[in-house]
This record gives sequence, structure tokens and C-alpha cells, in this order.
Amino acid sequence: MPEHFRALIVILVLAGVVFAMARRPAADLISERDFTRRRNLWFVLTLLAFFSHSFWVYAGIAAIVMTVSRKRERNPVALFFILLFLMPPATVEIPGFGVINYFFALNHVRLLGLCVLLPAFLVLRKQADTVPFGRTWPDKLLAANMVLTCLLYLRETTVTDALRQTLYLFVEVFLPYYVASRALKNLSDFKDALFCFVLAAMLLSLIGLFEYWRSWLLYSALNNALGVQWEMSGYLTRGGSLRASVTTGQAIALGFVISVAIGFYLYLQEEVRSKLQRRLGALLLAGGLYAPLSRGPWIGTAVMIVVFIGTGRKAIKRLMLLGISAMLVVPLLVVVPGGQKILDLLPFIGTVEVENITYRQRLFDNAVIVVQRNPWLGSFDFRSTPEMQSLIQGQGIIDVVNTYIGIALSFGLVGLTLFVVFFISVLMGIRKGMRSFPNKDNEAHRLGRALLATLAGILITIVTVSSITVIPVVYWSVAGLGVAYAQMAHRRKHTSTAITASAHLSLR
Repeated sequence: MPEHFRALIVILVLAGVVFAMARRPAADLISERDFTRRRNLWFVLTLLAFFSHSFWVYAGIAAIVMTVSRKRERNPVALFFILLFLMPPATVEIPGFGVINYFFALNHVRLLGLCVLLPAFLVLRKQADTVPFGRTWPDKLLAANMVLTCLLYLRETTVTDALRQTLYLFVEVFLPYYVASRALKNLSDFKDALFCFVLAAMLLSLIGLFEYWRSWLLYSALNNALGVQWEMSGYLTRGGSLRASVTTGQAIALGFVISVAIGFYLYLQEEVRSKLQRRLGALLLAGGLYAPLSRGPWIGTAVMIVVFIGTGRKAIKRLMLLGISAMLVVPLLVVVPGGQKILDLLPFIGTVEVENITYRQRLFDNAVIVVQRNPWLGSFDFRSTPEMQSLIQGQGIIDVVNTYIGIALSFGLVGLTLFVVFFISVLMGIRKGMRSFPNKDNEAHRLGRALLATLAGILITIVTVSSITVIPVVYWSVAGLGVAYAQMAHRRKHTSTAITASAHLSLR
């Protein structure tokens, strides 16, 4: 039996376990009909991917299936999230048939954007209650960032290729942000979308744990079966163990996705009635976070938990308890079986691959020198400079494992400022929105805490990784969720003001 069919059997069994476990808590969060329809769609598209034996066959049939499913779907963000990590985002070029080299490169994420998000965008922009793009500060900063990026692409490449890059920005940056920021209008919409992201991450978690346990990347043979070459996918080890990657292509990308799901889970878990189900879900996500053996997402998750607790009731007391618990866990790991291995993997105190920290320090020092030569708008040939050439690793690559440094090198301090200020404005919008729900036990306030914590954790995590595979799609989507939350709070404030004013008038 071919390897990809053997992998498919394992994937279907593991996915069946996750969906069965999720059915009961899903009833507390979304409608059973939505859960069943999306579960069935996930299985259909997964079977299609493994049996099609051609990316183009998969893309053609999947486009039809997604289009039909979208028409039955009331929440396009939820549909996008549940399918986002269904298969590796390996790209295939659409041939130009002699007219041009190729039209553009297509992958699963872009196909999903075109079939689910683009129609949602066209519908949302016509709705009367949709805030026009450009009204909020995040909108303006994102637009400025995208325009700058498109213009700077012309320095290095042809007009045709610059148009391709603009299309990719539209599909992978603008559409996830816009639809997430406009489609979610109330708490049930948020609950639906966040649950689908967490459910998709739980699927990744159990499959990732299997990959770690059996030292077998289950999706690696799928690309070959589809006739797709993807340099991202490969076997990596750390401390003698395989680093799981599932469909994300890179271990740290998998850790990033699970970390974001944990941030969302901080909100969702309170809505699940069964304590056992809550604990099983948390345990599964914790296992999924461990399986990639990526330390950056561990730090990001710790930041999320601290921020979430710090913005809730009895923050100081709970943070002190958290700190004491952390201090007690470290000596405990020394004596329990396998605990020393975990300690060796921990950032800053571990001994495994400490050279990675040294490399990141060298990257920062050398990047500062390179950025100083082109401080405002950066340079696309920065990799050819002597400082960056000195960072070539054994694989023959220069790994810019820091999103902020990568932006500064390519787009200068102007691009970096737009990027950072954009996310700061989203954080400020969430924080301001939380004030509209002053009761810290209020569900809407807890949602704001979770979004604030998740975005803060993301901004810390991307210090340790470049924007590869699904990472940028996720953080632009989360930013859109933050803007949607701020708009929801703004509508509530205006509604409350209008009701108060009406009451005063009636009393007169």
C-alpha cells in the first residue's frame, strides 16, 4: 500500500477521535447542524486530497465543493478556520501557455481564500451595517502597509511579477483581515469562529502527537502523490525526537497555530459545561504545543496566559499562584521520568541546541548593520551583503528567524513602523472595547481578554520566527478578530447611549 494511503488511514482514525470528543462540548458553543456539516466537509476534502493524485484535480473539485458549502454557511470565518489547515499549503504555478511564464502560484490557502473569503468580501461590502474599509485606524495602516509593499516590489522584479505579489497580498492579507473584521457581529459569531479554529488545532494536535511518537510525518507523502514539490516540508529533530509539523510544513509554524488556539481556548473553555471535557481539551492542546518541540510558541503561550490572567479578577493573587506553580514544576521535572528531557528543551535554561539562541543574537547584530545602510525603505538584496552571508547555515540558507527583522531588512523602518503600529492600534482597540463591558465576569469582557492575550502572544512569538507558511494568514486573521471586537463594543456603547437618552426624554 502506498505511504500516503497508510497515512490517510491513520489521519482518518485520529480525526474521528477528535470529532467524537468535540461533539459534546460543541453543543455548548454552536449548533449541531453546523458542527456536523463542517465535520463532513473536512472528511470529504481530506479524502479528495489523498485520492485525487493531482493537485489540479483536487483544486478543481475542491473549488466546487467549497463554493457549494459557502452558500450554506452563515459564518464564512468559521468555515475558513476549520479548513485552513486541512492540507499543506504547497504552491503550484498555473502555466502561462506561452504568453507569460505563469499566471500565479496556487495553494490550498489561496484556493480557500478565493472560494470562501472573496465571495464573503463581495457580500459584506454591500451590506448597510458593514463599516466601510478605511474608517478605522487599523484599516488605514493596513492599506498604507500594502501600498508600500506593492510599490517596493517593483524595485526587484517585473511589473507582471509585482502584480502577482499584489494578488497574493490581497488574498492572504487583505481578505482574511477584512472578512474577520466585518463578518463577526455578535458573541455567537465569535464563539462559532473561535471554536472552529480550536477544533482545527485539536486535529493538528492529535496528529502531531502521533508524528512525534512514531517519528513519521503523515502528510509528507501527500505532496509527492499530488505531484507537488515543497521545500518547506522535511524531517527535523531536536533532542533526538522528531519535531511534528502536520500540514503546516514547519514545526514552529505548527507550534504557532496551537499557541493561538490555546489563546482562544482561554475564552471558550468557560462556555463548556463539562469540566472533564474542558480538561481533556486543554490537555490535548498542551500535547499539541509540545509535539513540535518549538520554544518560541511556548514563550508566546506563557505570555498569553499571563496577560489573560492579568486582565481578569484577582489578577495579582492569581499571577502569584501561577508563578509559585511554575517554580514548583521545575524541580519536579528533575525527578519524574522524562522530566529532564523537557528541562533540556526549555528556552534559556535548557541545553539542547543553545546555538540557535546564539544565531538569533548574531542575526540581530548583523541585521542592524545592514538596515543602517538603507534605513527607510530597506533593500531586497540584503541577503547578498557580507554580514548576512556570514549567517549562512549548514543547509546553505540564511534563516531570518525574526519577522520584525525580516520586515526591516526588506521594507525598512517605514515598513516596520507601519506593521508594528497596525498591531498596536488593534491592541488599543481591543482594550478600549473591553471598557464597554466593565464587569470582568461578563462573557464579552472575557472574549476581549482572550483576544488581547492571543495577539500579545503572537507579537512575542514572531520575534522567534519569520512569516512562513500559514503564520501570516493567522496573525492577519486574529488582527481582524480584534477589530471586529472593537466594532462590536462600539455598537454596544452607541446603543446604550441611545437607550439612556431615550429614557431621559420619556421621563421629561
